[in-house]
Amino acid sequence: MNAIDMKNTLLSLLLLIGCIHCKAQEKPNIVLLFADDAGYADFGFQGSKEMKTPNLDKLAKQSLRFTQAYVTDPTCGPSRAGLMTGRYQQRFGFEENNVPGFMSPVSAKDGPAMGLPVNETTIADYLKKRGYSTAFYGKWHLGGEDKFHPMKRGFDEFYGFRGGARDYFPYEKEPKEKLNKLEKGFGNFEEHNGYLTDELAKEALAFIDRSHKKGTPFFAFLSFNAVHTPMDATKEDLEQFPNLEGNRKIVAAMTLALDRAAGKIIDRLEELGIAENTLVVFTNDNGGPTDKNASINLPLSGTKSNYLEGGIRVPFLMKWPGKIKPNSTYDKPISTMDLLPTFYAAAGGNANELKNIDGVDLLPFLTGKSQKVPHETLFWKKDARGTIRKGNWKLLRFPDRPAKLFNIEEDPKELNDLAAQRPEIVKALYKELFQWESSLLRPRWLLRKSFEKDDIDRMDAYWPLQSN
Repeated sequence: MNAIDMKNTLLSLLLLIGCIHCKAQEKPNIVLLFADDAGYADFGFQGSKEMKTPNLDKLAKQSLRFTQAYVTDPTCGPSRAGLMTGRYQQRFGFEENNVPGFMSPVSAKDGPAMGLPVNETTIADYLKKRGYSTAFYGKWHLGGEDKFHPMKRGFDEFYGFRGGARDYFPYEKEPKEKLNKLEKGFGNFEEHNGYLTDELAKEALAFIDRSHKKGTPFFAFLSFNAVHTPMDATKEDLEQFPNLEGNRKIVAAMTLALDRAAGKIIDRLEELGIAENTLVVFTNDNGGPTDKNASINLPLSGTKSNYLEGGIRVPFLMKWPGKIKPNSTYDKPISTMDLLPTFYAAAGGNANELKNIDGVDLLPFLTGKSQKVPHETLFWKKDARGTIRKGNWKLLRFPDRPAKLFNIEEDPKELNDLAAQRPEIVKALYKELFQWESSLLRPRWLLRKSFEKDDIDRMDAYWPLQSN
């Protein structure tokens, strides 16, 4: 090869490398802002006159707002498991929160080891394959043992806590629940300075800066513990709500901090000039608990932990400049388990190639390429309680009383039970719900201090013993 040929070959290689780098830059950054236990009505963009959420209200005007967005469960851990895998979490037995007091009946080897099964592929796993830097901040709640750690589940960086609820201010002594200690990376436990909601945003900002400097697309998952109990707020934030009292005043202050943290992330994207190439989602893990933190889910009935709309329908915003119409709404049912295939498709992947997921890529529906409904049917289940929504019909099955039937389109507040009037619909939905349940793995853990052999035998009869 002569000198000219070598020069041309080198030039071609440099151009090829440049094109690869260029294509990598074309992939959108992805930011997921995830609240905890927030009330459906507790944001300005959702109609609240009490809460102060200027940053999220601004984001709402730049976003598409979903009016019928659902979670896969009305409690923290299972909801996160569904989002993280794009699957109904009951398919791998993650049916209850993994908290002290719950134990596994499946086998002796499982013992108290409760978490997202290690053979489940996470949203971070998929995005890493697409060349993304990935980071998780805040509340994990998907398993406390080392094998369940975020940095072993597809995330490059972690700053937060493995458990389900912790103080917002630094612990002055060892907390009762060890999983709620603050951790940076893997095994580096050290308490923060200041207020945790602000600190999570600070760490995420540093990750965004580093990723931008490297020129790599990034996925930042900010899993705020706000506004979950304990009811902790700063004096300065509390002073912004002189007309409120008790927990309502505190949750308003906590929401203000959440909004401030989200605003810092959104502003940094603008400052770095990457907002136009960043997909931003804001949503919540389940309905607000109207007792513990005085959340408001109106006009919906229900609360955290039940299957009325107030327990499973959540605020949901999605912004992607040039791809999704801003200041618009989408009124068909969607689910947080749709985030995995949607993010994967946004990252240049083919969502149709994803195996064993229940979520769908929302982009064809949001851009008008598909006029179909993302989900004709959605399911929820915990123990003997089960719920199915098919079209506008929603059936709630209880273990101790007759089922209820509602037409969600005509009666979103679920005030008019039509079960007695439409027995044929009740029967059909009961059958479909049971068929779905028969495909599930039995729960990996239940709230029991001990298990007798007869208990295990009865569970074996209902849920076939499967290895997962």
